[in-house]
Amino acid sequence: MTVTLDVAEGVGTLRLDRPPMNALDVATQDRLRELAEEATRRDDVRAVVIYGGERVFAAGADIKEMQNMDHTAMVLRSRGLQDAFTAVARIPKPVVAAITGYALGGGCELALCADYRIAAVNAKLGQPEILLGLIPGAGGTQRLPRLVGPSKAKDLIFTGRMVKADEALAIGLVDRVVPAAEVYEQAHTWAAKLAQGPAVALRAAKEAVDVGLETDIDTGLAVERNWFAGLFATEDRERGMRSFVEEGPGKAKFL
Repeated sequence: MTVTLDVAEGVGTLRLDRPPMNALDVATQDRLRELAEEATRRDDVRAVVIYGGERVFAAGADIKEMQNMDHTAMVLRSRGLQDAFTAVARIPKPVVAAITGYALGGGCELALCADYRIAAVNAKLGQPEILLGLIPGAGGTQRLPRLVGPSKAKDLIFTGRMVKADEALAIGLVDRVVPAAEVYEQAHTWAAKLAQGPAVALRAAKEAVDVGLETDIDTGLAVERNWFAGLFATEDRERGMRSFVEEGPGKAKFL
């Protein structure tokens, strides 16, 4: 399998496994979508880590495969490509990308689908599609500017240049830089902590933020208001408030 889903401590690890560079061919894209949808459905998966292994996150699309595709073939395939990444972005649970080595092209776009990104000190990220006479096709022109702002996104997309981990951190492309040997451990720790939290409230928080970024503020506030009121019907809200009153803040157990 080019992608696997392993679950431990409430954390599902979506592991890319297509040596040597985790090139994202059509089969890998489709498998990624299938497992992202499985992670969405499974109650034992409460948070997700996306990981490519110790050496590389994902070096991008399979160029040899794409070279043999004409315009008609890509018209038919491009929706499937985007759907695979959108399935990851829409996992209604906390998702963290554990980035080692290269995260280029589709690899960078996959990292953009996460809620949080932890990178190795030797990581390199970028959108080099322009060097092939193309533009990003798996969400890079949309998710990257929403994350780092339009001018920084255009710099990366127009030039196709790679950025090292320190610059990626400075522009907000990644959220934390750690020694290479600690990337997965720290990502799993981040996810495992949130896996202990109130699942419905976390889902609500993610949806409210994501929808708000894609719409006007009044619509975003309406989404927030509806979720906020709706959470008063959950056991987690009752448990959290009771714990706060009886034991003080931060001691509620939600599992």
